[in-house]
Amino acid sequence: MATLRNLKIKTSTCKRIVKELRSYEKEVEKEAAKTADMKEKGADPYDLKQQENVLAESRMMVPDCHKRLETALADLKATLAELKESNEQGAEIGEAESTITEVEAVVKPTED
Repeated sequence: MATLRNLKIKTSTCKRIVKELRSYEKEVEKEAAKTADMKEKGADPYDLKQQENVLAESRMMVPDCHKRLETALADLKATLAELKESNEQGAEIGEAESTITEVEAVVKPTED
């Protein structure tokens, strides 16, 4: 059975994953700029290859984070629906609904 505590945990999970996703996206931008700068300056081929590996690893984390976010969002929605069915009340419900709206805005653009 879903509880307000479970709802709060799942809400926090969604927020954390959104934060991680944004962090990975910034990291990809930073590493891509660094790689381009290294190519432009004619860096050592070994160093350039290592930097490209770092960039590739960062890029791999973005889809993984999206997948985890979609899963967490589905869990949050299911828990919220279960609590609404049992007529639970609490500030956590409003917070969960606003988090769902935020997360859907982040997830939707990638599904185009």
